[in-house]
Amino acid sequence: MALPFSQLVLASNNAGKLREFAHLLAPLQIEILAQSTLHVPACPEPHCTFIENALAKARHASAHTGLPALADDSGLCVAALGGAPGVLSARYAGPTPPNSGLSQDERNNDLLLENMRGIGQRRAHFYTVLVLVRHAQDPQPLIAEGCWHGEILGEYRGNDGFGYDPLFMDAMTGKTVAELAIDIKNRISHRGQAMAKLLQQLERLST
Repeated sequence: MALPFSQLVLASNNAGKLREFAHLLAPLQIEILAQSTLHVPACPEPHCTFIENALAKARHASAHTGLPALADDSGLCVAALGGAPGVLSARYAGPTPPNSGLSQDERNNDLLLENMRGIGQRRAHFYTVLVLVRHAQDPQPLIAEGCWHGEILGEYRGNDGFGYDPLFMDAMTGKTVAELAIDIKNRISHRGQAMAKLLQQLERLST
């Protein structure tokens, strides 16, 4: 795929996301740069929708680097909690106190389990939106979304993945995301779905 750019900045500092995107973006055959390597400061995410936050992050990374930028905003939406944690998924439990002994992911998962205690309706979905801007003022950003349906378990299961992966059971396989091989995860996940749609748009862009 011959694209009109040879480098792309990933507007994320999440190590788990960076690993997934490196795998998903392999077909592009371009240099993928993490924004942290280019000293891009963190971007505020004040918006209440995923798409507004993703667009803000993409424009922010592009403005600081002068390069095309790809950003995502993703989250877990639980039906019984009115769509929470939603855009607050990464910081659901609030900032991690010093010497807490638990990671942010563990604190988020523990709070979700606590809030789901006694609730029989466990339906949930992961949602992501990807935004690619060719420059910071791009008036026509490329946008793709994906949705992964499943349910929230009452206990941790599996050792791989990150975020809510040990609690989210895929509706089709009956496994948690933390139990899935990465190639299967990337094929069926919300990010995998969104990336497939984005690659189709990039293919049209390159012709």
